[in-house]
Amino acid sequence: MADSIWNLKQKKERILKEIMANQDFLIGSVTTQGVRGGFNLTSAEKGKTRTKYIRAGMVDEVHAMIGRHRRLKGLLKELSEVNWSLLKAKDPR
Repeated sequence: MADSIWNLKQKKERILKEIMANQDFLIGSVTTQGVRGGFNLTSAEKGKTRTKYIRAGMVDEVHAMIGRHRRLKGLLKELSEVNWSLLKAKDPR
């Protein structure tokens, strides 16, 4: 059974609140510098790989921020699905 419009709007509000709570994020992944040790934040910008040095004390925080980015991607997909359901509910043809 499809969700009611009220339930969909409540779900949308919950997702939007969670998106607002996860604005502290980074895009990329943590890579190591091989034999030398150390870490980099690696991401793609305009088709090119970019790296930024990460100090040892920042690695855990960077991992957490990357995790928030993954969570945001999932939330945006979920929000898109709710928006689609709301749009279909307006015109049930």
